[in-house]
Amino acid sequence: MCTSIAMKTRDFYFGRTMDIEYSFNESVVFTPRNYPLPFRRDGILDRHYAILGMATVKEGYPLYADAMNERGLCIAGLNFPDNAYYPDKAEGDGHSISPFELILWILGKCATVAETKKLLSTTRLVNIPFSQDIPVTPLHWHIADRDTSIVLENTREGMQLYDNPVGVLTNNPGFGFQTTNLCQYMNLVTGSPKNCFSSISSLVPFGQGLGCFGLPGDFSPASRFVKAAYLSLNSVCDDDEMSSVAQLFHILDSVSLVKGSVITTNDLCDVTTYACCMNATNGVYYYKTYHNSQFTAVGMQRENLESDLLQSYPLSLTQQIAWAN
Repeated sequence: MCTSIAMKTRDFYFGRTMDIEYSFNESVVFTPRNYPLPFRRDGILDRHYAILGMATVKEGYPLYADAMNERGLCIAGLNFPDNAYYPDKAEGDGHSISPFELILWILGKCATVAETKKLLSTTRLVNIPFSQDIPVTPLHWHIADRDTSIVLENTREGMQLYDNPVGVLTNNPGFGFQTTNLCQYMNLVTGSPKNCFSSISSLVPFGQGLGCFGLPGDFSPASRFVKAAYLSLNSVCDDDEMSSVAQLFHILDSVSLVKGSVITTNDLCDVTTYACCMNATNGVYYYKTYHNSQFTAVGMQRENLESDLLQSYPLSLTQQIAWAN
């Protein structure tokens, strides 16, 4: 369970919640231009765009959950169980790429969503696990740049790319259902509702916020999609950096999971372990964790883009407090 959002003020921002019942040893990882990226069936990419995001590193390989590259293209992989399907062997010509390679494949090669669409037209996702202990994860992906947002889903019907004017993604059902489901909430307004019930003059709003009465508040993927879309599409925000970053985190907070609110079938707590906000224009990755609500930042431009060494920054997990006396 996760939620991702693309948002534009003066700069372009992209963020997500990571809702999961365990840690995957994640850290903020910087992959410089000259760090070799091997692909199981498509050779080695010796030089590529620099990449920054949240990943776990296995055998020197950065397995990204979400990331941006130096050109401002962003991707997040979100859980898509039961629907995601990757065949063992790709049909037809093209590049055969495993889902665990996809973020590096796209961000290493593409500067825009338009270039991504062109690359994906010759790309086939196939069932290649990273290792015997790390099987393929069922995912779909939110991909965005400053001007365009799309969703990639690979099911038994094949690879589908959807334009995403809402700029939001959650989990099951598929993206087509999520956008159609928004039609049920066309009555929501940010101001006071008009009396459409009857001609009784005494029917007047008794408080603020009644215009969005019926906005979902549960943690199901469909409800989180509606709520994140409503807040994002009606967002009012100054265009400076801190206002924009804070606004995106506020929207993500509205769909974040409090520990104990969602219990998995394995009797584990599904919780928002971290939330992130990327300024893709300037290459800054902000994050906060469940136990540390202070923003921590890693700047791509503070790194040596031409390096050939992977750089990893462990998460700041202990709550930081600014004492006033």
